[in-house]
Parts: sequence; structure tokens; C-alpha cells
Amino acid sequence: MNYDVTLLILLAAALHAGWNALIKISGDRIAVMAVVTLAGSILSLFALPFVDSPDTASWPLLALSVLIHTAYHFFLPVAYDHGDLGQVYPIARGSAPILVTLGAFVFAGEYVSQTALVGILCLAVGVMALTLDGGKASKINSKAMVFALLTGVCIASYTVVDGLGARQAESVLGFAVWLTIGNGAVTFLIALIWKRNEIVAVARNNPLTGIAGGAMQVGAYWIIVYALAVAPMGMVSGLRETSVLFAALISTFLLKEGFGVWRFVSAGLVTFGLILSRSRG
Repeated sequence: MNYDVTLLILLAAALHAGWNALIKISGDRIAVMAVVTLAGSILSLFALPFVDSPDTASWPLLALSVLIHTAYHFFLPVAYDHGDLGQVYPIARGSAPILVTLGAFVFAGEYVSQTALVGILCLAVGVMALTLDGGKASKINSKAMVFALLTGVCIASYTVVDGLGARQAESVLGFAVWLTIGNGAVTFLIALIWKRNEIVAVARNNPLTGIAGGAMQVGAYWIIVYALAVAPMGMVSGLRETSVLFAALISTFLLKEGFGVWRFVSAGLVTFGLILSRSRG
């Protein structure tokens, strides 16, 4: 993995933490998620004339990914209803890299070196360590834990599916654009049945939240789909989870959810994991 791809993934990580923070703080979370994903779909429509359509061979994977992303879009806000950003986000993101590495090996025959695997483990442990920050481990709501883990399973699943799909699509950006159009539209339509009044309220009172969140969401994922097409999926997933460090800063300084020594432990493990996960040896 070259440095250009690494920097792009870190940018995607920062964007991802940003739109997750908006979901956490902006009212009814499912309604906000619906507005954000709809805004992302609309923005993606503007990009459609500038990308090639994905090859038909990738369409089944594209459809499967839309379904998994839609499930993710509902599990995540429900988890935030029961837990802090600083707790839910690390559990959801930290559980994904190992699952992705296993999935990439099983379904794509993708191998990473022992050193890189240790790096991915360090990244995952460092991410999960944030759940202990401020001595809050015993206070993690069981429902928040369950939905955060379900979110992590969705993340791992769509990462592998998207990696395989992007490689079959011939047009990587075409696959990414159609993906964000599809999952945003499906998420919005389901949420509209469930939360119509709340969605109208969010759209009326916080229109900039939807636009900003949608732009960050699709920008982050277009970058990741590109990275999945050109680099090992386990390494991409591990690097992407550095978003928890950005989320930790937001959690501490904007949401005032507390700060503790585990932030430093986590940062050290993530940094060490970043160095090792880029290793080819």
C-alpha cells in the first residue's frame, strides 16, 4: 500500500468520524441517518454523468452491498440511542478489521504478511481500548453493545462484498456511485415509513446537517471503495478504523463525553498498528 492510498484512507477516516458525530448529536438518529443518506444519494446522482456504469458481473454484489449497508444504517443509530459515541463507535469499528481480514482470505484468497496481521490486530485492539476510556467499561449499556457489534458485522460484510464488487466492476468509481445512490434511497424509503414526521422535522430544522453529513458520507466511502480495489482489504479496513481517533477527539472536546488514559493507550496501539500493517514482510 503506497503513501497516497494511505493518506486517502486517513482522510476518509476523518470524514467518517465527522458524519457519525452528526448522527449522534442532531436529533432523532434514524431520521437524521435517513436525511444524511438521502442527501448522499442526491449528491451521487450529480456524479453519475462523470463515471462509467459498473460491469454487469458486479451487479449481484452491488445489490447485496446495498442491503448490507441499509442494515448498517439502522443498527448504527439504534446503537447511538443506547450508548455514547466514544463507546459505540470503537466497538463497531474495532470489531471489523479482523473479520474483514478473514473474509478477504476466504472469499478472495487474499493474504497479508504475519507482520501486517500483527499490525491489524494492534489496530483493532487499540480501537476497542477506547471503550475503557474514563473507566466507563462497566457502564456500557448491553443494548448499545449488541447493536454496536451487529454494526461491526455489517461493516465487515460490506467491506468484503464491496472489495470484490469493485474489482469486478471495471469502473471502481461507477460501483461506488451506484452503491451510494442505492443504499441511500433504500434507507430513506424504509425510514420514511417508520419516521415520517421526524424526518420532516430534521429536514426542516437541520437542512445543513443533511447536506454536510451526506457529503462526508459519500466522499468517505468513494475513497474507501477505490482503496479496496487497489489494496488488501484487511489493511484498508484496519487503516480506516483510525477514524476512532478522530471520533475520540470529537467525543472529548465537542460532546464532552470524558477523557482518560485509555485514549493515550489506544493512540499508541493504533500508531504502532499503522506502521506494522503497511509492512510487506
